Amino acid sequence: MMMRYPLRDDPHSQVRTRTGRTLDEITLEAVRNGEVTLGDLSIHPDTLRAQAEIATQAGFPHLGANLRRAAELAQMPNEKVLEVYEALRPRRLRYEGLLALADELEHEYGAVENALLIREAAEAYRASRLA
Repeated sequence: MMMRYPLRDDPHSQVRTRTGRTLDEITLEAVRNGEVTLGDLSIHPDTLRAQAEIATQAGFPHLGANLRRAAELAQMPNEKVLEVYEALRPRRLRYEGLLALADELEHEYGAVENALLIREAAEAYRASRLA
């Protein structure tokens, strides 16, 4: 079954925040009462995967791939995401360092899509002498 976008309007969708709250639970009153945390405002990886499926089925495979990678990153600590971002800047890591990072993401975080992207970047950087 193909879900509809926006997900909130799809009757089969259970859009939740990263902490598991439903969107209906995020109200101004809850914020004023201190019941909403920063984590309650973060997207859940399942929501990103659902959006990736919609994008791919609608003929946007590159957007779908980006959203799948985002779903993997959403499960990592923020510090690790920033480390990945910094590592992908040209000349920040050597070829071997990028491959080691890809292995870490794949084996420690299950981030297969991001590991593949980093390996591709490592090859491209090496070919252009940026790593």
